[in-house]
Amino acid sequence: MTAEVVVLGVVAVLLAWPVPVLLARATWAVRMPALAMVCWQAIAVAGGLSMIGALWYISRGAAALLALHLLLNLGLTAVGTVRQRRRHLQLVELLSTPMPDRPGMRLIENEAPVAYCLPGAPRSVTVLSDGLVRLLSEDELAAVVAHERAHVTQHHHIVLIAFKAWRTALPWFPIASRAEDAVALLVELLADDEARQVVSDDVLASAVTAVAGADAVSVAPRVARLRAV
Repeated sequence: MTAEVVVLGVVAVLLAWPVPVLLARATWAVRMPALAMVCWQAIAVAGGLSMIGALWYISRGAAALLALHLLLNLGLTAVGTVRQRRRHLQLVELLSTPMPDRPGMRLIENEAPVAYCLPGAPRSVTVLSDGLVRLLSEDELAAVVAHERAHVTQHHHIVLIAFKAWRTALPWFPIASRAEDAVALLVELLADDEARQVVSDDVLASAVTAVAGADAVSVAPRVARLRAV
């Protein structure tokens, strides 16, 4: 029993700090976001199971409480996110108009360049601002649409909910916030890769920069990646 506790404890410690820190700093993650995403998911699952497993040998009650805490936070985060998304969709339907030439898309009056997708059942909605439509060329607009739709088809919202729940469940755990930030960037890179199938890297980089506007710093890794290819 002692050996099992030690092994699980060591694995839990490794996956709680040094391994995710190294992954967050890895330069290859930007070049291979799909592999990096798999690594983050593996770290989250294996780390949680190893912590619960180590506690199980020490105190089954504590292990059960930790498991319940993690699952409860996941459920509450998922339910809260879905409710918030539904309210947002209701507002969008009131404040925007459908785009007849673009099924599943709606246009909202806003001078700022805005584009996002609201995943949901039975349908998902992609929202564009009229400021964005006026600002971008046809190719740049196609890139933005492909990027936003990739978020839905690749179910990025589910991944983000899981890591948000991890951060909420363990707010004192620095690596949980780092993991959520890293995964948030990775889903953007994966959506960029989908858009690259539609337009050139230069066009996509131009569209990303235009949409970012004053928040260009946050998209710097994405633009640098596209310019480097």
